[in-house]
Amino acid sequence: MSGTRSFISGLICPKCGSRYDCREVQHLCRCGSPLLAEYDLAAAAKSVTPEIIKTRPPTLWRYRELLPVLDEANIVSLGEGYTPLTELPKLALRHGFGALYLKDEGVIPTGTFKARGAAVGVSKAKELGVRHFAMPTNGNAGAAWAAYGARAGIAAHLVMPEGATLAARNESAVCGASVHMVKGLISDCGGILSRSIPAHGWYDASTLKEPYRIEGKKTMGYEIAEQLGWRVPDIIAYPAGGGVGIIGIYKALKEMQALGWIGGKLPRLVAVQAEGCAPIVRAFRRGAAESEFFPDSKTVAFGINVPKAIGDFLVLQALYGTGGCAVAVSDAEILGAVSELASAEGLFVCPEGAAAFAGLKKLRAENWVAAGDTAAVLNTGAGIKYPDTLRFDLPYCPVEGTV
Repeated sequence: MSGTRSFISGLICPKCGSRYDCREVQHLCRCGSPLLAEYDLAAAAKSVTPEIIKTRPPTLWRYRELLPVLDEANIVSLGEGYTPLTELPKLALRHGFGALYLKDEGVIPTGTFKARGAAVGVSKAKELGVRHFAMPTNGNAGAAWAAYGARAGIAAHLVMPEGATLAARNESAVCGASVHMVKGLISDCGGILSRSIPAHGWYDASTLKEPYRIEGKKTMGYEIAEQLGWRVPDIIAYPAGGGVGIIGIYKALKEMQALGWIGGKLPRLVAVQAEGCAPIVRAFRRGAAESEFFPDSKTVAFGINVPKAIGDFLVLQALYGTGGCAVAVSDAEILGAVSELASAEGLFVCPEGAAAFAGLKKLRAENWVAAGDTAAVLNTGAGIKYPDTLRFDLPYCPVEGTV
């Protein structure tokens, strides 16, 4: 891709419209809102086409013109992106879908979709001269940012709730990150860093407090469209905690429309949450613009245990803007979906990905999803990263016995 360039024109606040320079370190708008990257899409459309993209290596950097890194020398990559969009024919038939696909982010570097945000976020941080970054994390995002930080030579400082998986803790630590555990939730971790970051002068890599993680996540939307021949499914179901992925997919869909790569019809976006932590679902049911803090949250799908997301208003805009919805599922439904996906289609997914499938099944049973609809489910990580999610009492066989 030598010679390609980014068509980023700057950063814009989706609330007040203020604009900021993407060549300088930026975090939240002065009004408190996250900032979004903006591109000269008219110019980009003249420079790159789906036919050109098809010839490029299968990584998220195939969409280079629509990503924020100005100098290719600053790209930090482990080969992330272009994950499989796997058809699920047995489950489509069982539940009455026209077609059912699973976007499998479990095969990406570091084992979760967090690698997308880390690749682009760390690359831009490197370009901006960042030497230290800090973030609160439920585990997988911190592990991904630690890995890409190590590759970029940028020090990572992570604060995790005690419920984070051992795999995420170990992955972060072995990549050289400074990891601090907290007896609380990710919201408590964020509070600690809000006091610590100014004291140390670290770059704040918290969800949506830097504008570029979302740019990596949006490439899931580009890939789904490309893998379906530049068509979009009727529905995309996504497990929403911080909600960056669903915000990014919506952003990608709007960009592809402006580029002329897809038609006018957008897929209905579905945010799936756990019943034990469902602030977006509660807000959607009220028709609210923002969510309220969800007290005493708890779920087996730890990655979506986010009581209050800073970008909740953007998640809700994506749902309202596509005629989508938000739905909550129980932990029992989540664990059942893990088993069903594995036993029917051979896919061992993470609890969050299983939640998305469970939510989609619930909407199909309620006929919100029509018979014959084409749906895509986002599995955000590999099931093997959650070794304690499922427990089976397996029978022992005598050494000299038979089965």
